[in-house]
Amino acid sequence: MARVQLALNVEDIDDAITFYTKLFATEPAKVRPGYANFAIADPPLKLVLIEHPGHGGTLNHLGVEVESTAEVTAAGARLAEQGLATATEEQVSCCYAVQDKVWVDDPAGAPWEIYTVLADVDALGAGLRGSDLVATTACCGGGASGDPCCT
Repeated sequence: MARVQLALNVEDIDDAITFYTKLFATEPAKVRPGYANFAIADPPLKLVLIEHPGHGGTLNHLGVEVESTAEVTAAGARLAEQGLATATEEQVSCCYAVQDKVWVDDPAGAPWEIYTVLADVDALGAGLRGSDLVATTACCGGGASGDPCCT
């Protein structure tokens, strides 16, 4: 099952968890310092919360979670065939998970990732996008400020 991902910057992770638990009647799937994600069944949504004081209520990035690396690869090929600039990452450690992903930015610069989670890990990870395609302030706050990661 594929589902859309919405990653939001929040002022206070605990307040945000409380609110979104009530809003979607769903407990978080993963909670770590400054980070939480929800796997919401209805509507199908992966909601990611990233504590970023001073930037709460803003978009961090968007994505589509898919089930396999083959789906990530196929999406990357399709996007490239359509003439879009992409950045591919394989086996990247991001957001307490190892992931394969492909990135593309919309015309306004909003970053989208199509990704699959390969395994959970105990460390936050760097999760930096390794291409000039993307802004350094997107997923994981660019890694420079130690902001929690994306998915």
